[in-house]
Parts: sequence; structure tokens; C-alpha cells
Amino acid sequence: MAPAKKRNVSSAKTTEQSIKTAKIDLNTKVERILESRKNANDVFDILEFLQSAKEKDVVNAVNACCKLFCTLLEKKELFLGKLPGEEEALSGGYSAEEKYRMFMRHRYNSCVEMLLEHLSHELHGVKESALCCLMKFAAGEGRHPLEDLDWSEHYSFPRELIQAVVKRLLSQTTDNSLLISRFQEFLEMEDVRYYVMSSIRENVGKVMEKNKGALVPVYQNNVFTLMSNISVPSQESQLTNFMVQQEAKHDDWKVAKLNEHKRVFERMWLGFLKYKLPSNMYKKILVILHDSILPHMSKPTLMIDFLTAAYEVGGAISLLALNGLFVLIHQHNLDYPDFYKKLYNLLEPSVFHVKYRARFFHLANLFLSSSHLPVYLVAAFAKRLARLALTAPPTALLIVLPFIYNLIRRHPSCRVLIHKPSTEDEPLEDPYLMDEEDPAQCRALESSLWEIKTLQKHYHPDVAKTAMSINTPLSEKEDDINEVLEITTYELMERDLKQSQTKSVPLEFETATQLLRGGANVLGQHFCLD
Repeated sequence: MAPAKKRNVSSAKTTEQSIKTAKIDLNTKVERILESRKNANDVFDILEFLQSAKEKDVVNAVNACCKLFCTLLEKKELFLGKLPGEEEALSGGYSAEEKYRMFMRHRYNSCVEMLLEHLSHELHGVKESALCCLMKFAAGEGRHPLEDLDWSEHYSFPRELIQAVVKRLLSQTTDNSLLISRFQEFLEMEDVRYYVMSSIRENVGKVMEKNKGALVPVYQNNVFTLMSNISVPSQESQLTNFMVQQEAKHDDWKVAKLNEHKRVFERMWLGFLKYKLPSNMYKKILVILHDSILPHMSKPTLMIDFLTAAYEVGGAISLLALNGLFVLIHQHNLDYPDFYKKLYNLLEPSVFHVKYRARFFHLANLFLSSSHLPVYLVAAFAKRLARLALTAPPTALLIVLPFIYNLIRRHPSCRVLIHKPSTEDEPLEDPYLMDEEDPAQCRALESSLWEIKTLQKHYHPDVAKTAMSINTPLSEKEDDINEVLEITTYELMERDLKQSQTKSVPLEFETATQLLRGGANVLGQHFCLD
């Protein structure tokens, strides 16, 4: 076995040495090319390494290409303007200087194409290196444009290169979440973010039209991952970090204006949301919609159609749509007919078991906080919650009971639900219609909250204690339900188990010390008498 180990060690050393040698050779070739144009053909050797099967060879080649072409961009040794074909460049009447620039420009284009292909490489290290190199090329092209700008063109930015990068990131077959997270640092630059948003909108339109609006789950997930990493500054004064500075023309540049960023951001999201989405993606979007999308849109009301459609879906998706609707109703005067009727119908047994229970009750509390709501509506919500409470878990009951109490506090007219006089001739059936979808027709005001009286005998002491509160006049101060919104069954059990035990009660002020001794003397005397 010993010789085998030696061979493994020696082979590992050989591999390491070969990598170092390859790296040294690549760096040497880069220096040779930059020192003398006679060595220009060495660039083919560097490009050949980009196609190596070994990850480290490819990464080293990427770094070498990055150093070489970034330097050539800075020195302006790449051909500017419309690039002639290689055969035309050789046969045409161009000077040696122009031929060299054309030759290196063609090699640069080949390098960019290979790096774009590497964004789909199976190894993440290669993809990451290629992405970083391409973004350095973008920065270099921004500072030293390769296009011969006409007088009518005001601004220089490598739009085509950014579009090509975005196209590769938004793969239809490969999940690029990890690579997109690496790309996020470049989205902090205002101009990059602006043109990435434009590129996403164009790409989504082309791909989805090509697929005739059908679901493309992997692609749509990549698009959502990239878009959800984009956030627009809240003030125009914060637009300071640019990859390409436009110098004197900066103030007239669309990219330097916050309203333009919001407009492009809005068009990007609307263009994505108009197509059919996977059901799990609806949830992801609705979770971030109210705080990561709506505030950055120039016209948030354009999201009304999407939100109302999501609200009509039912289940967890409807619960999540409440957040966005809340923002539009309170901040943008959205008039949503039958909103409370829909909210009333969302109250089902499943609402106590969904992941977004806390968010739902928080929002429902806000929507029902107005004192101008009609009494029949508030009574309907209180009665429906009370009926659902009969089969709810303890964690949900600790939310529902204070919730009902708060409704009664806000609307004193609802006290009839807990102080309803009865007669001997009155039927024992509850007039409340649980299956009625319209809260105005459910006859809640004709009923009572007998369910809370039933819960006073609940097996969980905290629930029973909370239910007993209705036996005494409710205080004017509302209960803070935020403290119990996130409570779990595990936390409830842990809290009960960790309750401090009752201390032992002292039975006598002074501890008896002569009791046993006195008993022994009595016994001795007893035996003597016998």
C-alpha cells in the first residue's frame, strides 16, 4: 500500500506543478503580447485554455483574458466602429496598425462569446469567473467605447453586452439562483441596474411570446430571482454609484433620473406578471409585493388587476394579496367592491393552520379597526370567528378571543352578542347562518357568542382563562394581539413546563426540636410503670 500512496502524492504534486506552470505560461504570454505586437498570435494559446476540461485551467485563462483585453481597452488598441470581417481586413487597403486593431478586436469578440457560453458551464467556479470578467469588460467598454459614437448619440454604455449577460443568466433549463446572487453586487450600480431592468423586460417578452405564454418554470424562477434582487433608491440624490460616468452630459441622462428608474422598474414587473405564473411563484411575489415592489413603482395602482385576480383565487394566495390591497386601499384610494364580503369568506378553519396566519390576523385587525363600519358587519366577523374557535387549536384561540373582544370594544352596539336576554319560549337553535356568504344576510345580530361560554371549559388553562374574561365588563383598553400572533404550540408548551412551582408553605413559625426526645421519655416511663 505504501508505494501506492507515494504515487498518489507524486501525481498530486505533478498536477499542482502543471497548474502553476500553466498559470505562469499564461501570464508570460499576456506580458509578451502587451510588450510587442509581434507576439499577437500568442492570444490563440490563451483562448485555447478557455476550452480546457480542467476548472483551474479555465479560471486561469479567464483571468489572463481579463488582464489582456482590459489593458487593450484602456490603451485603445482595439478597433473602433463597425468591424470588417477578417478576410476583408486582410485583403482591404488597411494599414498595419488598423489590421492589428481589427485582429485583436476579433479575438476580443471571440473571448466574449466563449465567456458568455461559460455562464452555462456545469462548474460554478467557472461561471463566477466568467461573469466577473464580462462585467469588467463592460466597465472597460463604458470608459472606452468600441462603437464610433455619432454626434446624435449622447451616451455610451455597453447595452449589448449587458443584454447578452442577462440572456444567459435567465436560462430556460438551468437554475441560476447562485450565479444571480453573485451578480447582485453589480446591481448596486445605477446604470447597470437600469439597463438590466430594460434587458429583463425585453427578454421576458421574447421568451414568453415564443412559448405562447405557457409556463416555463425554470426560466420564470430565474427571472423572479433576478428581479427580486433589484431595489430602486428612494431619493434621486442617492443615485451616485455609476459604472460609466457621462461627465458633462450626466444631468440629461435618463439613468440619472429616479422617475426613469421607477418607470423601467414598473414596466419590468408588469411585463412579467401579465403572463401565467406557477402557483408557488404567486406566493413568493405577494410576500414581497407590499414593501419591495409597490413603493418603487411610479404608478402602484397599475397592480390593481394582478392583486384583485390573486385575491379572487382563494386560500393562502388570497391571504397574501391582502397586504398589497391594504397599501392600495389606504394609500392610493382603491375602491374595491365587496372587499369585506371576500374577507369574511376567507375566514375558514384552514386559516388557523396556514403559514401566513399571523400576517392575516394582523391585516384583518387593521381592516376592522375603523369605528365607521356597520354593526351587522362587525357582528358577522365576531360570530364567525367564535364559531370557528370551537375547533381551533389553542395557539389560534389565544389570538381569536382577544380579537373578538377588541371588535366588541370598538363597537359597543355589538355587546348585544354577550348580553342577549332569552325567554322560555325562545327556540334553542342558533339563528346564525354559517354557510351564508354575505355577512349582511347571516343573521349574526340575532345570535349570541355562546361559543365563548363553551370555551370556558377548554382543556387548556390559558384558553379557559381568556374565555372567562367575557364574564366581567370588558375594559376600554384593547388587548394587544401582536404579542400572541407568532406564538407556536411548542412555545406554548415550553411556557407551561417552565412555570415556577409553588413554594412550600410554612406550617409553624418555630421549628419543633424536642418532639422526638419528649416522645422517647414518655415511652421509657411507660415501660417502667409496666
